Amino acid sequence: MAGALILAAAGGAVAVFLALRLWAVLHSRVSGPRESLSLLVVAGSGGHTTEILRLLESLSNAYSPRHYVIADTDEMSAHKINSFELNRADRDPSTTFPEYFIHRIPRSREVHQSWLSTVLTTLYSMWLSFPLTHRVKPDLVLCNGPGTCVPICISALLLGILGIKKVIIVYVESICRVEDLSLSGKILFHLSDYFIVQWPTLKEKYPKSVYLGRIV
Repeated sequence: MAGALILAAAGGAVAVFLALRLWAVLHSRVSGPRESLSLLVVAGSGGHTTEILRLLESLSNAYSPRHYVIADTDEMSAHKINSFELNRADRDPSTTFPEYFIHRIPRSREVHQSWLSTVLTTLYSMWLSFPLTHRVKPDLVLCNGPGTCVPICISALLLGILGIKKVIIVYVESICRVEDLSLSGKILFHLSDYFIVQWPTLKEKYPKSVYLGRIV
């Protein structure tokens, strides 16, 4: 009986500690100007990659190096990213060689995959995402809704909880989402540092979000 009480007390203490660390990470801010910011971008198949690359067009070379994370079966996104970076380098004479990297992780969920098996594949994806995020240690994570972004963002959050590094998470909801958030958006709404929506109806429904109009 005494042993069970000790274990329960220890478990409660750990839970309180993790909750306090999570609160501290979510309410902390990185201060001070920097010459460059390491950027981790989560790209998804189809329109997600197109939208995220449009966002990157407005970012300067100060966001470098750029690390892209795609699903291991997503060859189309890899092609789009390579083309985008080469075109960007051609437009900027000061860029001798584009500093970017493409990383691959398993998909969290395939189309028409059952929700029960999705839990297992998401956990597996997260298991591989944390070593990647820990190795890259980005200053900022930018994503816009593909399922692949959930394990990456949670891994980035864990870096802060474990005291390794505070990573800013910026989530931009897809332009296709007019009246309700995507599943990824609903999961990451309370975990991201900045949650940006592109329709006023979403801003009204989620007051804590940031509405900047259409940005892609």
